[in-house]
Amino acid sequence: QVGIDEGARLVAGGTGRPEGLNKGYYVRPTVFADVNNQMRIAREEIFGPVLSIIPFENEEEAIEIANDTPYGLTNYVQTQDGARLNRMARSLRSGMVEMNGQPRGAGAPFGGMKQSGNGREGGVFGIEDFLEVKAVSGWSNEND
Repeated sequence: QVGIDEGARLVAGGTGRPEGLNKGYYVRPTVFADVNNQMRIAREEIFGPVLSIIPFENEEEAIEIANDTPYGLTNYVQTQDGARLNRMARSLRSGMVEMNGQPRGAGAPFGGMKQSGNGREGGVFGIEDFLEVKAVSGWSNEND
């Protein structure tokens, strides 16, 4: 509803539960167009099947738009230009970047940046969050 109220154009879906679901916490798959980065639906993490389409003129502007949020869980990039994929992955401030629909591999770390969280789950990085590191100086070589 917030997207509609802020002037985004509803392309598909909308408010209310999906057809055939009369109870529970469900959101209709929803797509908004004519979104700008000042709108709440562009700036917040919406955990549901909601897509906001924001037009851009070039790669630099796309990166600026994507990074202009206090959140940074995941970015998605679609291009056939391999060099562009690499530039985008390095420039986007998120914990994960999915390129051309390629899913993360088994054991790959899961987590975000900024207000999306700072820890990681999965793989070695997830295990390291449960470990404590201790620095000791002046260790004695004598046997106790």
